[in-house]
Amino acid sequence: MSLAKLFSLIQYPLPHHLLSRLVGRLAECRQPALRNALVRAFIRRFGVDMAEAAEPDPTAYATFNDFFTRALKTDARPIGEGVVSPADGRLSQFGAIEAGQLLQAKGHRFSAMELLGGDGDAARHFLGGSFATVYLSPSDYHRVHMPFAGTLTEMVYVPGRLFSVNAATTAHVPNLFARNERLVCHFDTEHGPMALVLVGAMIVAAIETVWAGQITPLPRGEVQRLRFDTPVRLEKGQEMGRFKLGSTVVMAFAEPLSFADGIEAGDKVQMGQSLGELAK
Repeated sequence: MSLAKLFSLIQYPLPHHLLSRLVGRLAECRQPALRNALVRAFIRRFGVDMAEAAEPDPTAYATFNDFFTRALKTDARPIGEGVVSPADGRLSQFGAIEAGQLLQAKGHRFSAMELLGGDGDAARHFLGGSFATVYLSPSDYHRVHMPFAGTLTEMVYVPGRLFSVNAATTAHVPNLFARNERLVCHFDTEHGPMALVLVGAMIVAAIETVWAGQITPLPRGEVQRLRFDTPVRLEKGQEMGRFKLGSTVVMAFAEPLSFADGIEAGDKVQMGQSLGELAK
């Protein structure tokens, strides 16, 4: 048995939510000595480039979470043409949504309907469309931005497990992104409906949005929907949310996306990097 398979199997019995909430409490610690020790150890371990940060002094952050979700300098991530990456990370998979299915990893597909919380009407918008998945490792910048402009119409919290979302788990846990806790954000755009799905993961303490603040964790284990009668308009490249520790963003587009030449699954991408062009 491979180490990747073993790593995936041992996650099944773990108390995902308990572990994540405990890590979350530690990450919110305001005791200076502990906070600074955590931040410095993290910078050394993952080679974080603080020169990109709007606040480069690692001791200036009130909590580890504030450091982890730090803003970048305004010129650190230029915004490219067409559809751009919503985050720094690894473009784990991308392509067409075929028969309502998205590719998770070789040998594993999952349904758009399950990803969107069992909403068949919403999933039908994406038949014949495209998707792209970006995995954010702990070392990446952890704010999520708009791949292009849109108006928020609905936000859906979907409860679930909190498996790791790294490459090993993605390759061995079926329906991973449709099993984990997630936040589905629906937008109207000039190219039709778009869904940005912020997927939770083990030791991800919380998911936040710019319009509603911290969303997860929620105490009730049921799908919760919130419609927006007052429009929330976000422009291309504008921040829409953030993760407190690493996770994954799944983008679903109603229109086919012509991906940029030379782009391949597994490539490192940066927020604002052009991924391709949608049909006009």
